Amino acid sequence: MRLLVQVSEARNLPAIDGGGGLSDPYAKLQLGRQRGKTRVAKRTLSPTWDEEFAFRVVDLKDELVVVVVDEDRYFSDDFLGQVRVPLSAVLDADNRSLGTQWYQLLPKSKKSKIKDYGEIRLTISLSLNYPEETTTLAHCVSDDLASYSDKSTELQKGSSLPNIPIEIPTSVSGGDETEIIKEDRSNGVPSFVNRLYQFFSAKPKDAEASASAPPLTTGDGNSDILEETPSTSSELPDNQDYETGVTMSFDEQLKAFGSCHEGNEIPENLSGGVLIDQVYAVAPSDLNGLLFSPSSDFLQSLAEMQGTTGLEIQQWRLENDGEVLKRVVSYTKAPTALVKAVKATEDVSYLKADGDIYATLADVSTPDVPFGHSFRVEVLTCIMPGPELPDNEKSSRLVVSWRLNFIQSTMMKGMIENGAKQGLKDNYIQFSELLARNIRPVDSKDAAATDKVLSSVQPEQESDWKLAFRIFGNFTVVSSLVAFIYVFSHIILASPSIIQGLEFPGLDLPDSVGEVVVCGVLVLQGQRVLNMIARFIQAKRQREIFEFDAMEDPPSVMKINVYDFDGPFDEVESLGHAEVNFLKSNLSELSDIWIPLKGKLAQACQSKLHLRIILNNSRGTEVMKDYLDKMEKEVGKKIAVRSPHTNSAFQKIFSLPPEEFLINDFTCHLKRKMLTQGRLFLSPRIIGFYTNLFGHKTKFFFLWEDIEDIQVMPATLYSMGSPSLLIILHKGRGMDARHGAKQLDNEGRLKFHFQSFVSFNVAHKTIMALWKARSLTPEQKVQLVEEESEMKDLQNNESDSFLGIEDAKMSEVFSSTKPFDVSTLMSIFEGGPLEHQVMEKIGCMEYSVSPWESVRADAYQRQIHYKFDKRLARHEGEVMSTQQKSPLPDKNGWLVEEVMTLEGIPVGEYFNLHMRYQLEQISSKPKACNVQVSIGIAWLKSCKNRKKIAQEVLSSASSRLKKMFGLLEKELLPAK
Repeated sequence: MRLLVQVSEARNLPAIDGGGGLSDPYAKLQLGRQRGKTRVAKRTLSPTWDEEFAFRVVDLKDELVVVVVDEDRYFSDDFLGQVRVPLSAVLDADNRSLGTQWYQLLPKSKKSKIKDYGEIRLTISLSLNYPEETTTLAHCVSDDLASYSDKSTELQKGSSLPNIPIEIPTSVSGGDETEIIKEDRSNGVPSFVNRLYQFFSAKPKDAEASASAPPLTTGDGNSDILEETPSTSSELPDNQDYETGVTMSFDEQLKAFGSCHEGNEIPENLSGGVLIDQVYAVAPSDLNGLLFSPSSDFLQSLAEMQGTTGLEIQQWRLENDGEVLKRVVSYTKAPTALVKAVKATEDVSYLKADGDIYATLADVSTPDVPFGHSFRVEVLTCIMPGPELPDNEKSSRLVVSWRLNFIQSTMMKGMIENGAKQGLKDNYIQFSELLARNIRPVDSKDAAATDKVLSSVQPEQESDWKLAFRIFGNFTVVSSLVAFIYVFSHIILASPSIIQGLEFPGLDLPDSVGEVVVCGVLVLQGQRVLNMIARFIQAKRQREIFEFDAMEDPPSVMKINVYDFDGPFDEVESLGHAEVNFLKSNLSELSDIWIPLKGKLAQACQSKLHLRIILNNSRGTEVMKDYLDKMEKEVGKKIAVRSPHTNSAFQKIFSLPPEEFLINDFTCHLKRKMLTQGRLFLSPRIIGFYTNLFGHKTKFFFLWEDIEDIQVMPATLYSMGSPSLLIILHKGRGMDARHGAKQLDNEGRLKFHFQSFVSFNVAHKTIMALWKARSLTPEQKVQLVEEESEMKDLQNNESDSFLGIEDAKMSEVFSSTKPFDVSTLMSIFEGGPLEHQVMEKIGCMEYSVSPWESVRADAYQRQIHYKFDKRLARHEGEVMSTQQKSPLPDKNGWLVEEVMTLEGIPVGEYFNLHMRYQLEQISSKPKACNVQVSIGIAWLKSCKNRKKIAQEVLSSASSRLKKMFGLLEKELLPAK
């Protein structure tokens, strides 16, 4: 599509001072990055040009800009007015034409003193087919000429370009000769200096001819348009090649480029390291199209995911007769904690494209970052065929490597390398996550190992003769054959016996006990031979391999029962049973394992079952996505996919296989003899609890299938006014988690008690949804749904868990010597009136504590709950804490440790506050003791402003401690 513009004339142009009331006007036109200009009309305010231009339409959002200026031979040209016409207006007009109209010229800004800039007459239309021979084409440029201020600015923009001679055919008036003028546009010489150089270096005759020469025109009389060289190119592309490269489709460009680079080897990985090396279940050409095709929206989706703005993707350009295929991508990176938002430009060029192997090199420049002018980042992307997959499915291997190219030497080289490496690593983690949503990733090592094991599982093809010899080559068959020959020979040699006793013709009964025994032996031998024949037939059919589709619902356990089958009329007898737990066994063990059978007969005989179990993920990350989609319908709210770091930490805590992923986690208390604060983790197959309290770790998990019932217990004072959950397991199930159970009832069922959830409704609905989806029958699910009220919109306020569960790094914030002994000072931790009085004065409202209970030798524990006084605290909220006290090693004081959970305050759910009080008696002063308090923060979730939050928390806690011990001292001293 072409935009046709005819610049006819202008009238009533403003007069410029110093020009004698007249001007030398000409018009400049721009559409996108294409531009053109008319000839100069000498000494007039109503010029006539009658010139036509054709612009290639690239983006319908562009607008046509026409600027009228007054030419000045020695100084910058003067602005006379401008007009803007959006392409959308032309497209919406009848017959895609605005016709011939007079357009009012407008100033640059509203502050202009000139009121009337005159008018210009234009004819504007859109054409699908237009002969290029009859029009002047406006060429593509790299700089933005929306504002034509002066020529010196234009030349300065190109000052960084290499020297490029441009040859322009020029018709000289008064003669038929055509001479070639070479003009160096890249030396950055200002317009005034350049014109002085031309004026004084030209011969008088030449200068006179130049002054009187008509504008530069082509053979058809139209103005020639000079092409500005793009700043990213070192050569001026041929006009015909450039037009061809832009109009070709992406596939055609790849074929043309590939034909020019046949036989090129795959480039080696760059020295900086490999960012991605992954196999995907897709053909190389399709993967290349997803990443680099102009029609793909992958880059736009990645920009949204990373917070990148201002993404501009230029079209692929095929240049130098197919030798070069490149494009430019520019964008603005989102700000980070260390670097503000910066602009980046990627020059992407193909190195190889032969249909099976593709390689691109991106040269990334970020001049706005610190020391950005001293280096550039190069990223090499290689796509090649991957290993063969089942069902002849094609695969591709994607390898992304990088390196730094330092343009200038700098002392900060190490810092730049580390920063670039970390930035690229973070970006390509998100890149991989997004790519995995579009294409199924395949682990090439696992695929090869699986193929190897599957091939070993397949039975060897055994000939019928070998199989028959293996089954029939034994004493039973040989003895039966000998007996058969012996009896058959006897029948031939013996004469018919006389009918006697109860015999009648056709029925010959044994005449002695010996004959009865012989007949019984022969029958038994014949039965055994028939059984062997049946085994032979079954072995030929080879039905030893069973295949199950377990992708719809990830399996937790596989139950196996072994039976003795003696025929359709005999009762089936169980020989034993076994169970395979996929969460407690790794894949390498399951590939070849002997499992002991359970049962009276099996245990007496010590029976074992030899299994070879192969788990093959045929759908990649789609398993996680599909399962979360199903859970979203059950829970009633979209569930976010956790990051690989979060899932990895979760798997590490409970020693789970890599295919298990986290759905949600909640802060709560586990109720046993004493409350234990920790986190409850939910995944498709397990529910687990983990805590690291005062250096003592407690963790366990059990399967959703193990749960028999989930009950909601009403709120009590002991549960801090919040309902709690009672989870009851089936008899004999979950015994590995027995240490976390509250009790084992008379029926042999474990009971787990969880309370003090930050958001009980969220936790309860999520747990019930996962349990229903996993363990209940369809009838039970319908029954539970009918009993529950309609589920409201669920808002997950505990997403993005960090899951580091890291130990808090303690730092001392308070130290003081008090004029009383340790026993007196410990009254602040005894739960009496003094403690309540002091804590309420420092802003702890509704202060409640549980009595100290022994948890082990010389260690006691209690629970505390209170609310912040909004008159004294910056934020309203609640605190639930667990305190544990134990005597110091030398028995001359106490150590009190506390873990606090903050609720209802900003980012309170992101961390736990750890406090350590050390109260030690001073040996030289019986009536004095030392108090040291240390505080640490254990982060539960990722947070950008960790340092700032930690400083505020420590400052607030330090001030609060000083106030608390100061009030305590005032209360105790008058009493003494």
